Amino acid sequence: MRVPALREERISEVVQAIRELAAGGTNAGGELTLAASVTTTTVVNALCSPRSQVLLTPKTANAASATGVYVTPGDRQFVVTHNSTAATDRTFSYLVLNTD
Repeated sequence: MRVPALREERISEVVQAIRELAAGGTNAGGELTLAASVTTTTVVNALCSPRSQVLLTPKTANAASATGVYVTPGDRQFVVTHNSTAATDRTFSYLVLNTD
């Protein structure tokens, strides 16, 4: 996702960023895999703040069956708390939403 500079003077850069947004582009999401044999996984994301909402969508069967999953947002990161298993394929996509 293209992010124009605050004082961007090239109209083509601004237009391209708008086109990417209109096509559903975002830099507020990504993918994470829960760490095996521990109960927390930390994800660094520059857009995250303590007031963010983080939405998780399972991408694998093991992710869909994970229990005790919840998210604690913080400054430039969020922590996913989850059950501890040896599974290494509990993969989620995520989206960070900021309403302030």
